[in-house]
Amino acid sequence: MISYARQTQDEQPEAPPPPAEEHIAPAPRVSVQAFCETVETAAAVQSAGEDRRLGKAHLKIQMGGMAAAIEAYRSAPTPNVIVLESDARNDLLAGLDQLATVCDAGTRVVVIGRINDVMLYRELVRRGVSDYVLAPVGPIDVVRSICNLFSAPEAKAVGRIIAVVGAKGGVGASTISHNVAWAIARDLAMDAVVADLDLAFGTAGLDYNQDPPQGIADAVFSPDRVDTAFIDRLLSKCTDHLSLLAAPATLDRVYDFGTDAFDAVFDTLRATMPCIVLDIPHQWSGWTKRALIGADDILIVAAPDLANLRNTKNLFDLLKAARPNDRPPLYCLNQVGVPKRPEIAATEFAKAIESQPVVSIPFEPQIFGAAANNGQMIAEISANHKSIEMFLQIAQRLTGRSETKKQKSSLLSPLIEKLRGK
Repeated sequence: MISYARQTQDEQPEAPPPPAEEHIAPAPRVSVQAFCETVETAAAVQSAGEDRRLGKAHLKIQMGGMAAAIEAYRSAPTPNVIVLESDARNDLLAGLDQLATVCDAGTRVVVIGRINDVMLYRELVRRGVSDYVLAPVGPIDVVRSICNLFSAPEAKAVGRIIAVVGAKGGVGASTISHNVAWAIARDLAMDAVVADLDLAFGTAGLDYNQDPPQGIADAVFSPDRVDTAFIDRLLSKCTDHLSLLAAPATLDRVYDFGTDAFDAVFDTLRATMPCIVLDIPHQWSGWTKRALIGADDILIVAAPDLANLRNTKNLFDLLKAARPNDRPPLYCLNQVGVPKRPEIAATEFAKAIESQPVVSIPFEPQIFGAAANNGQMIAEISANHKSIEMFLQIAQRLTGRSETKKQKSSLLSPLIEKLRGK
């Protein structure tokens, strides 16, 4: 929702606190990058980042305004929210047009400007700007603008649910899901959470070297307690951008669930996390089917043999029929090239499925085994291993993020670097 003329230019820089009846809902876990032109605006944004309502957001501030933003995103993915300060009408509109060429779909833009003009407002709306705030701004103006992007009635849920499932047991679906989530968090700079749904035998805790006292079982067995605060307490932090909702991996109880057992957990995660990766066990029940059909995107992990081909084809047909308005599931081949094992070629697999695999990951037991035993990701074991690029390809396809942009030289690059330094 775009609001306009929040303040007039003759107002004081220090904005008054919001009235008692005003409620500003906290922002979810989103990444926010601000490009300021004045130290006053930068200070206001910095102060806003310390507000409790932006406590979950990752905020980064740079100087340089529009020029710095365009240069930065030539070689990096854009965040959930970009805050831009500009005081020139023509330069602002031209800069937004140029920014659109390097900006990922779904990124929301907040503009801080000094021109109180309805024609400018209409041009900004036409270009898809989410909010326009008149300078000078106070911290509460920044907080209100960012939070309202996600709390307005017409705002879309921020979370994207990605379901990863194996076509057959033992094909490495959990390993793939954990490394793809790592790529989403590290390389695409998206806040993500891995939900390990194999409560009895889940390996996410081992793979990330985490042993939290609580996890997803506490939420599933206490659905009446599930809310944002409760889920936050159950999350185990793996990196700055990656969290884990771990499985107990114990056999002291039987994990028989109804079809909608995980609905409250998924809804809460979707409302607070930009990306949720579901590590779904290889079993067929009401809740696993519901989780797959309800996901925004699906990755099937298969080994190149006949049983995997049959199961992948069955999953494809069912999910395409159940989700006619969504794109078809994606799949990848894993453990390709096992010595002395007859395999179905990727071309034959693709012909039967009528879809090409995203990637074909070779069988390399030494590095994958070392990573599993050490509680590490492949990227931590070998920074240049070829499978890391494959995990990034999968992450890009599942999240809809554009490919990593190559750095381009520019005549303004030295100036931009100086502005960043300041």
